[in-house]
Amino acid sequence: MFSSLLRYPSFRLLWFSNLFFFGGAWTQTLILGWLVYDRTGSELLLAVFTAARLAPMMLGPISGVVSDRHHRPTLLLVAAGWAFVAVAVVAALASTGHLPYWGIVVGGLCIGLAQSPSQPARSTLVMDLVGRENLSNANALNSIVMNMTQIVGPAAGGVLISALGASTALWVSALWFLLSWLLLWPLRKVGSASAAVPASVAHRRPGESIWESLVGGLRAVMTNRLAAAALLVTLAANLTLWPLYQSFMPVFARDLGLDATGLGWLLTCGGLGGLAGSLVIAALGDFRFKGGFFVVGTAIWGVLWTAFALSRSVPLSFVLLGLGGLASSAFGVLQTTLLLMMTEPAVRGRVLGLQELTIGVLPLATMVQGATASLFGVRATAFVGALSLVVFLLALGARTPDLLRYSGADRPNSAPATHHLRTGSAPAPVYDRE
Repeated sequence: MFSSLLRYPSFRLLWFSNLFFFGGAWTQTLILGWLVYDRTGSELLLAVFTAARLAPMMLGPISGVVSDRHHRPTLLLVAAGWAFVAVAVVAALASTGHLPYWGIVVGGLCIGLAQSPSQPARSTLVMDLVGRENLSNANALNSIVMNMTQIVGPAAGGVLISALGASTALWVSALWFLLSWLLLWPLRKVGSASAAVPASVAHRRPGESIWESLVGGLRAVMTNRLAAAALLVTLAANLTLWPLYQSFMPVFARDLGLDATGLGWLLTCGGLGGLAGSLVIAALGDFRFKGGFFVVGTAIWGVLWTAFALSRSVPLSFVLLGLGGLASSAFGVLQTTLLLMMTEPAVRGRVLGLQELTIGVLPLATMVQGATASLFGVRATAFVGALSLVVFLLALGARTPDLLRYSGADRPNSAPATHHLRTGSAPAPVYDRE
């Protein structure tokens, strides 16, 4: 279950860095979201904040090009340092009583600039460090990070808001980003995906422009039916379910009669479910029918959300959100695993940049759902969104049965991780270029 952590010291450092990075991200997301809704009481203004927080995801394609051209550990060091500074500034403003609504929105945008554009480099670096055979296990362990931080971050944020105030909780999340940066520092000399050649020319032809690199990544997806189908699932989930979870949990909590601490525990329950699911996937290793697991698990997640949208019972809502977290692990772990397995090494950063762009529809989807929730209520909005996802996945599965059968057997040409990359003491293997 924990083989990638035990075998690869460099991946272990990245894993612990991610633990603190996303712990800080979850903590500040809950705190700032709670501050917005507590001050305004408006679903629409909460949606505006979330849209600003997630807007940097639209930079995904550019981030993918940067990931393919430059040293990935260095990019992550820059991201963690920027996140620390951004959250520290917001915390300082909150501590001095100079944090208006627009300041929270700008702060959310700055924090998003640290998190979202670094994701292609963060995800692709995993395969660089552990190789293809261990990818499912390593990505599952990374998903465990997400779920552990989803458990600890919101619970800690809710308790800190109630006990010490929002500004103190923000300082805690800033400290977590600093710890993430310190753990990344030893990786600064570890090779990128093409460490035997200069990172700046790793995955591009001589004289290739950024636009040509972008087109190359898009072509790699458009000519790959399975990769395109996997991206469509990510797009659909981020149009329907993720805006609800990212933006409107304070509204659901208030509707259920919960305070900030209750909101933290509600999110923690979802994180516990996701943690359990990620542990199962990690234990399965390089299992068969990854595509079917991905699609069916995502559909079950949608079904559970339709039930959550209708629930008025606090205990039942906790149970449904926990089971939803369990089902969502198939989506969270395998969306990246499948794309990395289905595409060539030379374009993986750009493909994951396109994935980040499909996630980047969240701000627009959040605005639409915020306006809809203001008119018809958040429960009706959630029910329709979740049901729409289930219907889409049924249609996609019928149209693309090869995705359901996909196990990762058809493997793009790539070199396995070697011993020196595990220790970070020598250059990584040379991957094929475009």
